[in-house]
Amino acid sequence: MPAVVPLLPRVLRSLLFTPGSVPKMVRKALDLPADAVIFDLEDAVALSEKVQARQAVREALDLPRRPLAYVRVNGLSTHLTIGDLEAVVCSRLDGVIFPKAESAADIHKVDWFLEELEIARGLTPGCIDLIPIVETALGVARVGEILSASTRVRRVSFGAVDYTTDLGIEWSGTGQELFWARMAVVNGSRAAGKEPPLDTVYPRVRDPEGFEAEARLSKSLGFQGKALIHPDQIEPANRIFSPSPEEIAQARKVAAAFAEAEARGSASITVDGRFVDYPVYDKAKRVLAMAQLMADRATQATADRSAQATADRATQAAAPYATDAAAARTTGGAGVAT
Repeated sequence: MPAVVPLLPRVLRSLLFTPGSVPKMVRKALDLPADAVIFDLEDAVALSEKVQARQAVREALDLPRRPLAYVRVNGLSTHLTIGDLEAVVCSRLDGVIFPKAESAADIHKVDWFLEELEIARGLTPGCIDLIPIVETALGVARVGEILSASTRVRRVSFGAVDYTTDLGIEWSGTGQELFWARMAVVNGSRAAGKEPPLDTVYPRVRDPEGFEAEARLSKSLGFQGKALIHPDQIEPANRIFSPSPEEIAQARKVAAAFAEAEARGSASITVDGRFVDYPVYDKAKRVLAMAQLMADRATQATADRSAQATADRATQAAAPYATDAAAARTTGGAGVAT
């Protein structure tokens, strides 16, 4: 039997980069329908603002939010990585985006320091996700060892902007110059037994057609989601990287038919005239797992918003009493009659 493709522990179709140094944008991102928001301490933050941005990001992690929360720290060569991690590691941090990953040694350093912080802060070791970005020729060439360097690393992200800069080539928007690198990252992820990777940002913000075309290309090549730089890219990314109702229905049909055949001792059947064996069955189970994760996420998001609304109403209802009590203390009163 072939090795089973690992099922996704979380939905990551859309990951929106947000500058950590702009509080207004940070707060807005917390209520967007992206699967994850990435508070950026790296490229989107000026050198003069990097240290101050840490505190803004740490405070944002404690706020109510819809998406998962990741932080992109600065790369090891900047000597800012440790300070970034010290500032943001907490129970509310879902994961770290690590840029310019080029070797297993890079991952070992970040993984070790993350574990030290987790232990020191009463967190379960390994609970914080780590997503390296391979965005240089060396990083792409070593994607297998990067993925295998830590169990904390479940997937990588491909960064085309820095990759094309490193190679001295132009980003065309067609994807032709990135085809080999994308497939190397997808193939390396599968060979390492990890999740499908995340694709690069699409830098043309005012080109929705181009974004959708690239997202469809990425999905067809085997990517599970895409990094984003504008809220308008969230809806098409979620739509394109989600299984359609037709795909879900077909996956249910394939899974049920194959499970029944397997129980009878058969591992190859046809469904609607198409040959089905273990790889096709595994793919159907993956589609169904993705659909279930999406449903669970939607249910949890609804429950979270309801709980937050209840808490907000309670706070508003208590506000007049708190104000009156404060006034009574100031004037020497005994308190508030209820």
